[in-house]
Amino acid sequence: MGLTARLMEQRSQTTTLKDPAKWLVDWFGGGTSASGVQVTADSALRITAVWAAIKIISESVASLPCFVYQRRPDGKGKDRLPDNPLHRLLHDQPNRWQTSCEWREMMQGHVCLRGNAYSEIVYDGRGGIKALVPRHPDRMRVYDLTQAQIGDQPLVYEYLSPSGPSRFLFFDEVLHMKGLSDDGLVGLSPVSEFRETLGLSIGTESYAARFFGNYANPGGVLTHPKTLSAPAVTRLREQWEAKHQGIENAHKVAVLEEGLTWTAIGINPKDSQLIDSRKFSVSEIARIFRVPPHMLADLDRATFSNIEQQSIEFVVHTLRPWLVRWEQRLGLALLTPKERADGLFIEFNVDGLLRGDIKSRYDAYAVGRQWGWLSPNDVRGLENMNPRDDGAGDAYHEPLNMQSSQDPKPDPAANKGAAA
Repeated sequence: MGLTARLMEQRSQTTTLKDPAKWLVDWFGGGTSASGVQVTADSALRITAVWAAIKIISESVASLPCFVYQRRPDGKGKDRLPDNPLHRLLHDQPNRWQTSCEWREMMQGHVCLRGNAYSEIVYDGRGGIKALVPRHPDRMRVYDLTQAQIGDQPLVYEYLSPSGPSRFLFFDEVLHMKGLSDDGLVGLSPVSEFRETLGLSIGTESYAARFFGNYANPGGVLTHPKTLSAPAVTRLREQWEAKHQGIENAHKVAVLEEGLTWTAIGINPKDSQLIDSRKFSVSEIARIFRVPPHMLADLDRATFSNIEQQSIEFVVHTLRPWLVRWEQRLGLALLTPKERADGLFIEFNVDGLLRGDIKSRYDAYAVGRQWGWLSPNDVRGLENMNPRDDGAGDAYHEPLNMQSSQDPKPDPAANKGAAA
């Protein structure tokens, strides 16, 4: 039996209509929360706080410079390799229709929302990589071949093509970014794990839209002194709603005939605002994606003194873990074992995001110049300026009141004899 047939058999054995696999439930858009709202990755993205959180993380990852480096033989430095073929893919253009920024933004958005992101690695026939083609995570399935003892590949990926038969891709043909995982094969989807929280947020938004669609007027009862027929009740309700429902009909005078009376059903004015519940929803989503609330326009606990610190914490505690995942996965999927052994690696530059205000930066540069670990050209490079043309930009200061611990120590006896 061929590899494709055996994989199809494995899939059929683990998926039944009575006990469907998770991928089959997701495929048909399953997942209704207790609030009665169906929550999918697409519907969750329509929540403003989720949209903002995904955009903040994905745009941050996409906008950072990504370079291929090689460690120096002495282990005391690294050199950028702009002529390496991977530099063009990661820094400029991974495929024919996407820029590097667009591709990384899409991949990070997929992994944040769905827990996984995939790109097919296209080789040029000579062992080199010529393109990284994105594949939608909803159409990708992962099979662990180590347990099934199929072939010599650790994993095989099945791509469910929207038109035509499925395609199977080997482990070294797929760049697979994944988030937190409980089996090591695929990442957990935040939408699935926090379906109730997101369902509550969607339900709150929907309720608020319907509530304010009635101009936030409390419901009421029209009372007639006589018994009305069913058609009369329907006609009366439709006429009342047509004349008085909606913001455009607000404050219009209601004329009641034939003994009709209107009795309003009271409601707490605070409930019509829904502010507290919507703020709580923003805080919950900020916790899910580990984004500082002030970046989601929740400024209740933000001050001028802590905004900068919160932004640095975003880089350190939110963005940096994602960048480490990117760097390690890119190195594993795109670099050969020999290239990794030769010291090649891929790294993002986050210096721009960690820069403080201009006074703090200039004070730090002054300290670096004074103590001799920054040159003028080092400082100019950090400020995105060209080196000095006079040749003096690479000079380092050496403080005269400092002595290296490696310098020879003076002999006290020699100094005593000289004095005599």
